[in-house]
Amino acid sequence: MAIKSRITVHKITPPKDSTVDFGAELRNANLEDISEVDFSVIRRALYEHQVIIFKGQQSLSPKAQYQLTRLFDPSVQAYGHGKTLDAKKSILHPDLKTIPHQPQVQVIGNGHVAEFEGLQDITLKHPHHKTFHQHPISEGDDRDVTRCYRWHIDAALYDLNPPRVTSLMAVQVPKTEYQTLRYDDGTGDELAVPRGSTAFVSSYRMYDLLSEEDKVFARTTRVQYAPHPYIWMSKAKSRSDGLGLVSECLELPHSELPPIDDSKIKILPMCWRNPVTGKLALQVHPSAVEKLHLVDGTVIDNLEQVREIVHKLQRPGIAPQLVYAVDWEAGDLALFNNQGVLHSVTGSFASDEVRIFRQCNLAASEAPLSPE
Repeated sequence: MAIKSRITVHKITPPKDSTVDFGAELRNANLEDISEVDFSVIRRALYEHQVIIFKGQQSLSPKAQYQLTRLFDPSVQAYGHGKTLDAKKSILHPDLKTIPHQPQVQVIGNGHVAEFEGLQDITLKHPHHKTFHQHPISEGDDRDVTRCYRWHIDAALYDLNPPRVTSLMAVQVPKTEYQTLRYDDGTGDELAVPRGSTAFVSSYRMYDLLSEEDKVFARTTRVQYAPHPYIWMSKAKSRSDGLGLVSECLELPHSELPPIDDSKIKILPMCWRNPVTGKLALQVHPSAVEKLHLVDGTVIDNLEQVREIVHKLQRPGIAPQLVYAVDWEAGDLALFNNQGVLHSVTGSFASDEVRIFRQCNLAASEAPLSPE
């Protein structure tokens, strides 16, 4: 007789006026000791619901978090951003600390922490849009109003393949209230989000919203990412909706980047296929894109034009009613399909508000599944 899993899957209930069609909570899972039967349920739930949350995981160790993340791609071990984290000019450098005894797991958050998992006397800093957006909101509105900091996927986008899955563990979460998340792009779009929530949108929904003509374009176009993209973009500024960069010729020229191996430059399909459902995701990191390769052999290398094309395709998919803003509680562990959603930091915290999260993702053993 086949052994059945005790894990149950419960779709999230979206807020009023929301049309979010992804996200689920999984219950009765023992994440320190995952059987093959349990993992099959977890894997299917992830690729059917894109973001899955396990509540009450305060005792989950960094090792178990890493092992769970690795189950989705057992042949890999390297952190998804590789050595990007160590580059002083990288925009990721201030945001992440590495756990010494589990180097594939990073610590993110806010405030001073005397000791955590072998790290001593560290100061974490929650990313704030004023350091990255061209036109930040006023200081006076900062406590009540927020932005999407940067819509992105977790990926080095140079040399390494984009991770399949990211795990995000809420260890300590300050008391939150709601903020107004504004797009400030002339549309009037906004929504209420818990302060410090992680915002997710489905890249499958983003593809489905395209016109038939744009779907053909997306299925047949490949995206070329800049070499060492997080250093390349380090001086550039973001649009107010967090979806890509403003073109002001502030990107570093290739001659000022670390040595470039042309064979390591990533040229990836614009659409990635879900390994379980077969659905197509419009999956582009809008801040890191440099060129577009069209099906007829044309290469669009005018950066402003490339960004306008990508923004036009992606913007409908981040509409307020499509955003799942996670209301974090201590002990929440989220797994998300990094090849099927975009996500963004939101909110701001005072320097004395301590917030601790553990994050793990691993560079994939293979490139994402193409549309064919």
